Amino acid sequence: MLRVLTYNIHKGFNVGNRRFVLDQIRKALITADADLIFLQEMQEEHRHHQQKIADWPVLSPLEFLAENTWPFRAYGKNAIYHAGHHGNALLSKYPFVCWENINVSPFPWASRSLLHGIIRLPGIAAETVAHSSWHVPPLSESTRDVHIICIHFGLIGKERRLQIGKLSARIDSHVPQDAPLIIAGDFNDWLGQADRLFHDNLGLQEIFHIIHGRYARSFPSWLPFLPMDRIYFRGLTPISCERLTYAPWHALSDHAPLTAMFGL
Repeated sequence: MLRVLTYNIHKGFNVGNRRFVLDQIRKALITADADLIFLQEMQEEHRHHQQKIADWPVLSPLEFLAENTWPFRAYGKNAIYHAGHHGNALLSKYPFVCWENINVSPFPWASRSLLHGIIRLPGIAAETVAHSSWHVPPLSESTRDVHIICIHFGLIGKERRLQIGKLSARIDSHVPQDAPLIIAGDFNDWLGQADRLFHDNLGLQEIFHIIHGRYARSFPSWLPFLPMDRIYFRGLTPISCERLTYAPWHALSDHAPLTAMFGL
């Protein structure tokens, strides 16, 4: 079994940006107990917030979220500015073989990337993994690679179409057809334009749609009506998928997270 969760954490601030709630997010994520977590809008550095917010973590925000629960993590910058940067992140209970952050920004003013990693089950020695060079050691008879890609697509249709094209090219060139693959994140695709391409060209399915017959409405979290967040897969057996809208999730971010279970 492999439990995954995808969540746009709104840079650690609650709805309306009134409170910094990273500690509450961490506690909620620990309770959810996912093996793999796909995070978007991960605020990894912000010098102004660090000086002004009393409970800003001593560790980096990503290390703070992962501490004692997810020993393996990867972070890819999306947006870089004077005060710091934010982007996508992966937290894992299994070690990374390798990972890479790929720029998919078609416009200079729209900073977007996709974070592509490989985890190896049941795992290889931690000292040989968790680096950002794309070198895949050979499999043994007792291990299996799972490709994982965290994305946060743009708000404009043309931008998303270009990003979907770059994602498709990445999968074609770097993911073997027989390798298990999970793509999760904030697609900003409320019209469902990505789905046909993913299904017809890449053989991907969306797990909430498979389980419930529709896409999960995940935005805004207090009254979700737009299907923004999704979990696509191939080479795995879908078991369950739920949208988390109950307390405390409905008050932690402007997006509701999705959690899913796969059989290997």
